[in-house]
Amino acid sequence: MKMAGTKEKRLMLIALGCLVALFLAGGGYAFTVYHSISKATDKMHTPIKRVKSPKRIELVTLEKQQPISVLLLGVDEREGDRGRTDSMIVLTINPSLGSVKMVSIPRDTRTVIAGRGAEDKINHAYAFGGVEMAMETVEGFLDIPIDYYVKVNMEGFSGLVDAVGGVTVTNPFEFTYGEDLFSKGEITLDGESALNYSRMRYEDPRGDFGRQERQRAIIKAVLDKGASLPSLANFDKIFAELGRSIKTNLSFEQMVGIARNYKDAAKNIEQLELNGTGTKINAIYYYLVTDEERQRVQAELKQHLEL
Repeated sequence: MKMAGTKEKRLMLIALGCLVALFLAGGGYAFTVYHSISKATDKMHTPIKRVKSPKRIELVTLEKQQPISVLLLGVDEREGDRGRTDSMIVLTINPSLGSVKMVSIPRDTRTVIAGRGAEDKINHAYAFGGVEMAMETVEGFLDIPIDYYVKVNMEGFSGLVDAVGGVTVTNPFEFTYGEDLFSKGEITLDGESALNYSRMRYEDPRGDFGRQERQRAIIKAVLDKGASLPSLANFDKIFAELGRSIKTNLSFEQMVGIARNYKDAAKNIEQLELNGTGTKINAIYYYLVTDEERQRVQAELKQHLEL
């Protein structure tokens, strides 16, 4: 596996989107925006029932700078619909090695869904049982503990795009979705058009992989714009939208701990590939990963987590 370059480092920063946004604001502007951050993190903080992963013997302690894992869930939730996870990214962070490993799990990956005892698409786990079932299913698939989760709701994220005054991205090819025409090249998007831009899948030659890349581009653009001085004049609205769009079991104190004790790991990032093949079973499309390939990725992540 090659070490990640500039592009992969940018993707890592995007994957840690909500944390980065808070760290940026919590630095030089801490005294000014502390109240807004507190309110936003209160809304973001959504604990789960279990205290620790069943694959952990002892509870992870951030103060001891132990290796940790984070599951990033990109969800397209609409009113009255829990939705499915459009993207699932697992991050393992080892502060003593000063490195991060990141692996994206394709949404159509066929695996056993936790608590149901049957194989299905891995993104259905969230639809069936929410965050906890998604975490447990990923744990079963990769055979590692998942310590924390960060869920980004792309539907609500459109409000954040409007809060920062719109975003600019580079579109690789022209396409139409809904009533929006997206030209090739640099385009500027408001909240509604950003949502349509991130939803299109079937016209993209890369399918879900292309859609995930566009979603990451939107999130990165929001972070870049939100960290700029003009946007911080509107920080109350920005953090209110963050609180609505992002949920995590990380508390504000834990986020600060990660920013303080784990940030150097982002200087050395490796993106792992989960290779597989697409096929249809009973007329349903699945992404199949062999046991050998899965075990290869499992071994890398376990070693990085010092398990």
